[in-house]
Amino acid sequence: MSLVFAIRWRRRRRERIYVHHFAARNGTTPSFSPKTTGIALIDPLPIRVRNALTAVIGPDGVNIVASGIVQGLNIDDDSHVRFTLEMPPGVSNPDELMGQAKATAEGVDGVAKVSVVATAHSAAPKSPPRPPTQPTGGHDNPFGMRKKPQIEEAAESLADVKHIIAIASGKGGVGKSTLAANLAIALARSGKKTGFLDADIYGPSAPTLFGVHEKARTRDGKIVPAQAHGVRIMSVGMIVDPDQALAWRGPMVMGALKQLMRDVEWGELDILIVDTPPGTGDTHLSLIQSKQLTGAVIVSTPQEMALADVRRGIALFRKTETPVLGVIENMAWLETQDGDKQFLFGEGGAEKAAAELDAPFLGTVPLYPDLRIASDNGEPPDANHPAAKIFANLAEKILAAIA
Repeated sequence: MSLVFAIRWRRRRRERIYVHHFAARNGTTPSFSPKTTGIALIDPLPIRVRNALTAVIGPDGVNIVASGIVQGLNIDDDSHVRFTLEMPPGVSNPDELMGQAKATAEGVDGVAKVSVVATAHSAAPKSPPRPPTQPTGGHDNPFGMRKKPQIEEAAESLADVKHIIAIASGKGGVGKSTLAANLAIALARSGKKTGFLDADIYGPSAPTLFGVHEKARTRDGKIVPAQAHGVRIMSVGMIVDPDQALAWRGPMVMGALKQLMRDVEWGELDILIVDTPPGTGDTHLSLIQSKQLTGAVIVSTPQEMALADVRRGIALFRKTETPVLGVIENMAWLETQDGDKQFLFGEGGAEKAAAELDAPFLGTVPLYPDLRIASDNGEPPDANHPAAKIFANLAEKILAAIA
């Protein structure tokens, strides 16, 4: 059996299975055309949705499928349709076009729900779309705000921010975001004008940690940060639908980060805490390239698996001449009701790693079950809580390091 024949056979078999499934759900009899040698007369749902969207005309007079505006069309097992509209520059009313596309998709028989994300493309799509001959530089305007080409231009919005501190971890699951949020609250309680930028585009947690669930608003072309517990907060989770999965590639993610820096009305701040995603990737490099980072704080648990990534994180910041302000050991131990300490992830690993790498060790944060509950509810612990006192002490050490 040739490869081409095998591929065609499997494709036709899938289409027959689809038609029988569709017929069973709708109480109809499946029909096939002999002229198509087994191809179903009932088109699969993705094809019908795509065909329907050709009725929507884009700003260039070409339908939004042919012009390449429709991207990432995906339909799950529950007939939930998702796609992105990559808006070309100069679209006067992107909301109207998005509404037309969504309504058209919703009108297709068999569609249960439609989710659409409108983004701004770095170049106007052509008809027919052709692959670029060289890199386009990424999507600089995913939230539909005014466009600026380079992350360095974030300086305009961050001109009144005295210090920008990245909170980083080599791996996920070490409690970095919870620690970063409570550090920001501790800094605000100490009298510092503090901001919190949630730079984890794929997994934003700031809305939950700070209890901020309303959508961000704009004023004079700027995104206005939310305020809670004395901290100004911005997160992609305050812009997109919380149930919407962001199927964005790296350039789009970097465009979102650029906008969260340059298009937010931060105002005067003593410190902007940036909660970075786990690892050492594009987000960290973009922050470093902005040339505005005062320094970085590395968060780890005591276990060796996390410490290996800490070493790589410290190496990245040092290689780019970004000061490492210190290492914090999170989830250091769990204290029992009898006052005994249970070292669930090992003991003193982060402190030892900091000593080996000649990095300052800022302190340890034990496991507090009630801190987890408070964070899930968007309420920080009372200032007299043992955890709050630890965060206050860590905040003092960070302030001393940047003084």
